[in-house]
Amino acid sequence: MNILVTRPSPNGEELVHKLLAIGKFAHHLPLIYFSSGKNLPLIKKYLNLLESGDLLFFLSQHAVKYAHFQLLKTGGHWPSTITYYSIGSRTSLKMYILSGISSKYPYNEETSENLLQFPELIQNISGRRALILKGNNGRTLLQNTLQQRGALVLSFECYTRNPIKYNGQEQLNLMLALNITTIVVTTKETLKQLYYLIPQHYRDTWLIQCQLIVVSIRLSKIAENLGWNKTNIIIAKSANNNAIFNILK
Repeated sequence: MNILVTRPSPNGEELVHKLLAIGKFAHHLPLIYFSSGKNLPLIKKYLNLLESGDLLFFLSQHAVKYAHFQLLKTGGHWPSTITYYSIGSRTSLKMYILSGISSKYPYNEETSENLLQFPELIQNISGRRALILKGNNGRTLLQNTLQQRGALVLSFECYTRNPIKYNGQEQLNLMLALNITTIVVTTKETLKQLYYLIPQHYRDTWLIQCQLIVVSIRLSKIAENLGWNKTNIIIAKSANNNAIFNILK
C-alpha cells in the first residue's frame, strides 16, 4: 500500500510523518493552502453583535485559529454568555487550547447534519443570533437549516481556501512512479481538484482504481458519482489524522 495524502499543511505532513514512522510509504500532495479571509479584520465587530443566549459555530480548526489570533491582534475577546459549537472534536479541542472555552460537538460523524441534531438546535432558537465562522465556498446546510428554524444567521469567512496549481501530466507520472494505490481525501474541493488534475484517460485506468479514504458519507457519494466503486471507498470515523491513521496502519 503506497499512500497519497492530499490534505493541506500542516495536517498533511503530520499524517505522512506518522505513516513513515511505522514503515508505510506515504507521499504528500497538498491541493490547497489557506490565507486570511478578506473580512477577517471585522471579526470583533461581528462578535459584538452577539448577546446572551446567542450561538456561535466553528466549522473547522482553521476558523478557530484565524479568528482567535485576529482577536488577540485587536484586543478583542470571546463572549462569555453565548453557547459555542464545533463541527468536530479536533475543532473543539483547538478552541479550548487557544482560549480555554469549551464548545459542544457531535460525537459521531463530523458533519453539519450531525451538528444540527443537538436537541436545543431543533427547538427554541427562533429569534436568536447564530454566528457561523467558516472558510470560503463551504456548504450552506447549517446556515440554511438554522434560518429555517428561526435563527438570525450571520455567516463569516475567517479564511480562504486557495488551490495549488500543478502540471497534471507531471504529477501523474510521479504517482505512477511511486506506485500510489491508496489516496486520502478530506474535502469535496480537493477530491474534485485531484480528479480534474489527472489527464482524462488515467482517471479511469488509474485514479478511480485506487483505494480512496474519505471522511464522510457525503464525500463517499461524491466519489461514487465521479466513478469510484463503492467497495473501493473507506470512510474514516472522523476527519482527524488519528482516525485516518487507524485505517492505514
